[in-house]
Amino acid sequence: MNQIFFFKSMLTPKIITVVYWLLLVGVVFAGLGSMYTGFGGFSFGSFIRGLFYIVIGAVGARIWCELMIVLFKIHENLQKLADRDS
Repeated sequence: MNQIFFFKSMLTPKIITVVYWLLLVGVVFAGLGSMYTGFGGFSFGSFIRGLFYIVIGAVGARIWCELMIVLFKIHENLQKLADRDS
């Protein structure tokens, strides 16, 4: 706990993992909602559009979360370099 309270370790990378899973759940629900809603109800076009939303949304969420984690890994490695030099 001392590490977290005095900012010696980062809490956000652990939170990003939870955010990623929440984003995936949201993307799947949005894709399924897109498949089964609309004026015509369920159709081939809405099914394809829903699959497209799911695939692109999942890839986009993954890329965003990976970029966030890369920033924290850079910080972690810079801390190691700073600790090694001093």
